[in-house]
Amino acid sequence: MRGTDDIPSTPQTPSTPSSSTLISSLKDIKGLDVRVVENPDSTIAKRAHYAPPWADVSIIGIAGSSGSGKSTLSQAIVKKLNLPWVVILSIDSFYKSLDEEASRKAFRNEYDFDSPEALDFDVLVERLQDLKAGKRAEIPVYSFEKHARLDRTTAIYSPHVLILEGIFALYDPRVLDLLDMKIFCEADADTCLSRRILRDVRDRGRDVDGIIKQWFNFVKPNFEKFVDPQRKVADIIVPRGVENHVAMTMVTQFIQQKLLEKSRHHRAALTRLESQARKTPLSKKVVFLDQTPQLRGMNTIIHDIDTSNADFIFYFNRFCTLLIEKAMDNIPFASTVITTPLNHSYAGLKPRGEVSAVVVLRGGAALEAGLKRVLPDCKTGRVLIQSNMRTGEPELHYLALPKDIAQHEAVLLLDAQMSSGGSALMAVQVLVDHGVKMDRIVLATYSAGRLGLHRLTTVFPEVTVVVGNVIQDVEERWVEKRYFRC
Repeated sequence: MRGTDDIPSTPQTPSTPSSSTLISSLKDIKGLDVRVVENPDSTIAKRAHYAPPWADVSIIGIAGSSGSGKSTLSQAIVKKLNLPWVVILSIDSFYKSLDEEASRKAFRNEYDFDSPEALDFDVLVERLQDLKAGKRAEIPVYSFEKHARLDRTTAIYSPHVLILEGIFALYDPRVLDLLDMKIFCEADADTCLSRRILRDVRDRGRDVDGIIKQWFNFVKPNFEKFVDPQRKVADIIVPRGVENHVAMTMVTQFIQQKLLEKSRHHRAALTRLESQARKTPLSKKVVFLDQTPQLRGMNTIIHDIDTSNADFIFYFNRFCTLLIEKAMDNIPFASTVITTPLNHSYAGLKPRGEVSAVVVLRGGAALEAGLKRVLPDCKTGRVLIQSNMRTGEPELHYLALPKDIAQHEAVLLLDAQMSSGGSALMAVQVLVDHGVKMDRIVLATYSAGRLGLHRLTTVFPEVTVVVGNVIQDVEERWVEKRYFRC
């Protein structure tokens, strides 16, 4: 978001009590809760939990007759808001796979796609619950030309607002329980039919006769039986779709207010976390590079305002190579025996599994030269997290991770600087949400402030952090500007 983007955290679900460990969740504020873990030896450890802005996505349901303008209204709302974290999810993606007989009926325009029985509400509810919990959701892809669900899926992750649109968006009680706002679109039947003909001919490869046949056999009767009753549960009924400017304004203002609330909760959570982190000693999982004469000499050149651009890049790359090598000291290794060129056996070590890296753009890209020197063929993902210019709040703008990252033995998270730790918290949370275990994450950064280190290790105590230099708690991000000369 350009100006508003935060999110109340969802209450964390306590893990199941056992004879060895009892975990209870004490909710401090939205966006942050503290869990108390009590062990048999009466040792009690407190651990804060960070909830990113997408952990309690606001879901808006838009229902109405086929051709009533649901999709057009949804797209108009997204366009008016102009925010990257408002996403449209069509309920059409959740049509059930058809068996051979049903498929033949579909091609003859004799299958009833306008009945609730045609939709897989169980999968829909499951995916919505995943998104509500801040998880990545794999959305099925349905082909109306083939009348079949395709093998591939579309991933949705980190929306702050989700618009669920479809004829049965307000039908299932389980879906209604997840919605924050319910909208019903209405238009006269002739308009709906003409829109459906245009859409199905253009986008779904159907002929006009088949569309009209379906309309009178299934669409119109099912509208009266299943769709129209949904208006009773709607918060807003929108006649004339996008032409209804009053309704459009109400919906967009509601979404903007939700985003403002999320932003306030998120910033409050980060502030509360800062206060809590100051009271704890620095974690033993924070590893500093030894300040050898060579390292101090390189730092002197890097920090010198009179250093040329070429020298700055050369020595920064050298420094980052040492930083990545230190990070590699903190990944799991396994014993192995190899044969030397002299035919001797050598008992050594090798990485236990695949090591990948995720670059936090754009500062982390300055560490890539050092990464490639140490791990030339390393799989590399990217995540763009930028601070909101008005609020200072971190915002996720872009994400591209290796598909099998959850199976990697270690993941190096690279950033040039970490001061307050807001971006680092979000980046680690992204990895955790994609199945990476915390103890497999190693964050490598050229410089970090103690406040940021405290914040990060308070929330993610199993994450290892490798730091080149300790800086003031608040420092401008100057490294990337000088490295990239812009």
